[in-house]
Amino acid sequence: MATKTIKNSPAINIAKTPTSEPAKKSAVAQTPNFAFTKENYRLMLVGIGAILMGFFIMSLDKEPHGFGFLGLTLGPIIVVAGFIFEFFAIFYKAKKV
Repeated sequence: MATKTIKNSPAINIAKTPTSEPAKKSAVAQTPNFAFTKENYRLMLVGIGAILMGFFIMSLDKEPHGFGFLGLTLGPIIVVAGFIFEFFAIFYKAKKV
C-alpha cells in the first residue's frame, strides 16, 4: 500500500480513491414528489371536457358561418370557462389534514 505524507498533514492513501467506488444509496426509500396529484388530473380532465363541449356547441349553430347565438355567445363562453377551470385545476392544492 502506497502512502504519501505531506508536511503537517496526515497520511494520504493513494491506492484507493473515493471516486472509484460507486455512491451508496440511502436505506430509506424516497417516494417521488410529483407536481400534480390525482385530484389535479381529474380536474384537468373536467376542464378539457368543458372546452370540447364548448367547441361542440359552436358547431351545432345552424346560422351561416356560425353567426347565431350558439356560435357567437354560448359556445365561446363555455370554452373560456373551461380554460379558467384548467387554470384552477393546475394550481389546486389539497388541504393537508
